[in-house]
Amino acid sequence: MKIKILLLFLLISIAGAIPCMAKKAKVKDVMDIIYQVNDYWQSAHPRHGRAFWDNAAYHTGNMEVYFLTQKTEYMNYSLAWAEHNQWKGAKSNDKSKWSSSYGETDEYVLFGDWQICFQTYADLYSVQPEPERIARAREVMEYQMSTSRHNYWWWADGLYMVMPVMTKLYKITENPLYLEKLHEYLAYADSLMYDEEAGLYYRDRKYVYPKHKSVNGKKDFWARGDGWVLAGLAKVLKDLPETDKYRNEYIERFRTLAKSVIACQQPEGYWTRSMLDPEHAPGPETSGTAFFAYGLFWGINNGFLDKKTYELAAKKAWNYLANVALQPDGKVGYVQPIGEKAIPGQIVDANSTAISVSVLFYWLLVSMCVFYRESKFRNIVK
Repeated sequence: MKIKILLLFLLISIAGAIPCMAKKAKVKDVMDIIYQVNDYWQSAHPRHGRAFWDNAAYHTGNMEVYFLTQKTEYMNYSLAWAEHNQWKGAKSNDKSKWSSSYGETDEYVLFGDWQICFQTYADLYSVQPEPERIARAREVMEYQMSTSRHNYWWWADGLYMVMPVMTKLYKITENPLYLEKLHEYLAYADSLMYDEEAGLYYRDRKYVYPKHKSVNGKKDFWARGDGWVLAGLAKVLKDLPETDKYRNEYIERFRTLAKSVIACQQPEGYWTRSMLDPEHAPGPETSGTAFFAYGLFWGINNGFLDKKTYELAAKKAWNYLANVALQPDGKVGYVQPIGEKAIPGQIVDANSTAISVSVLFYWLLVSMCVFYRESKFRNIVK
């Protein structure tokens, strides 16, 4: 089914909630949206895809919905997907050929876009602890940790893909090496991509200032990339033990990133593709905004972000998602196509929906789940 048809049906499912969102909807209304969106996605996709990030990201969102709703059908959908993929990411068994560079075939076992599936496998293990559910995840990650290399995470998206895998597997195995390597790999990523002055991440080292500049000569931070990082840090903090010696570092990084994010939010509630240079690629962008909404609400919910400082920004982001990105004609618009940077001259408007639909459903689901929790516990909606 074409993307536009899927998105039309998506918004038919949730468009009725737009007015009530604007008027402080009931918590039940938010739950109804979650059910409608997820039920439609699963009924429209009875066949399961590969375990690469473009499918796996949705399943991390689906498990979030399962844990919120306890609806067994949602868990079973991800269970069937995991079984379809034999509880594996990339499937090569020849370790001499395992690669961590970009690749979509079975030898790219050590590439993070093939490892995000382990998050869902670990979540399913937490529901029913059968060793085969995490056997491949442990084989891959423990092999990776046995090497002397630390340069596995070289792009911002990868921090979401794999950081939570490390904390989830630590929670299951209590193997301290997962937490040590998490810190080691993140330190390497920071050395490539993190800008101390801006408190933001470049997408990868190709975009580091001053080698790369925006059209106005500024630092160019890609909203979707920093969204992946903020969400990844939230998931790390969720599972990280209170006693972890690096915990305060992750908290400080999460808070610094959140502070930098709200500083460049546009008055209408969205973020532009190039965060510090709105003129580089003007106008709203939905995917980055959805990620930031998730991270801000999660941080407020869990006491990591001050409500007085961050709630307005989070609510403005949600209002943009509910009232602008989700349109009356059935489209979810202002979505930049899959890529790795803000592109000057690239048109992203109300008709722009060209992105992996499973990923778009993921962004919407996790934003709605965390908005529901924030609404319920902070009385944003009544």
